Amino acid sequence: MIPASELILRPDGSIYHLHLLPGQVADTIITVGDPERVGEVSRRFDRIELRVEAREFVTHTGELNGQRLSVISTGIGTDNVDIVLNELDALFNIDLKRREIAAKPTSLTFLRLGTSGAFQSDIPLDSVVLSTASLSLDGLLPFYPTTAVDSGLSAALSRHLEEAGTPLPTPPTVVRPLLPDFLVNPDPDRIATGITMTASGFYASQGRVLRLPTALNGSVLEALRSFRSDSLRITNIEMETAGIYALATALGHRSASLSALLANRAQGTFSRQPARTVDQLIDYGLSLLTGK
Repeated sequence: MIPASELILRPDGSIYHLHLLPGQVADTIITVGDPERVGEVSRRFDRIELRVEAREFVTHTGELNGQRLSVISTGIGTDNVDIVLNELDALFNIDLKRREIAAKPTSLTFLRLGTSGAFQSDIPLDSVVLSTASLSLDGLLPFYPTTAVDSGLSAALSRHLEEAGTPLPTPPTVVRPLLPDFLVNPDPDRIATGITMTASGFYASQGRVLRLPTALNGSVLEALRSFRSDSLRITNIEMETAGIYALATALGHRSASLSALLANRAQGTFSRQPARTVDQLIDYGLSLLTGK
């Protein structure tokens, strides 16, 4: 039996942070960072059966083209992803009344539709990247010792940085997802693929400098840009993907992260049409989920 201090429920029996009950969430879940983007996704549904708001966590459940879908905002960062992934999994795989783990696990599908900054100069603004792996620089994964790490890719990146004389402030850890079937063989004409770097913050953690210096300085960034492992390279930077991939995989769920690239960090440029680019990403993500 899981103690009340570890699995916290509200008086109505709903899971503590998300304020959701079993049955209120579909087994196919879209995650977005911005709470306002939840409505941008759900307005495309044919019908909406549920709207719940709790802190930065906004959830809408409905139906599109005959498929039941949920969309939920995680807020920014893997600290929030930690809450969202664990609590969504609990709704399906823990009997909340008995506080017991279900005998037969339910596998979920997560699709992140987010924004990001391109890391390579040749990746155009307003394009889309599928994260086939994620470099975790956010600090969450050491607290989950059963997380499956791509040790070969992590070691290769570590050697590359050591040879360049540019070690990272934290050891590089690379994780991979169990991709949903509809993204196992992505259309190369529609989306790029690569390693997404997940940072613990937006400024120094991503190499940005305003008034404070960063340990992720120019030489470190260039070393990261030059890393290659077969066809893989680091394509973009954001703040959630590694947490989603690591926890989803460890819990037996499928997950994919699609990022609309609103900035190009190598070129120092930003999109002139960010709202349109996000709209296109949402439409593309929904078409992948429903096959239409």
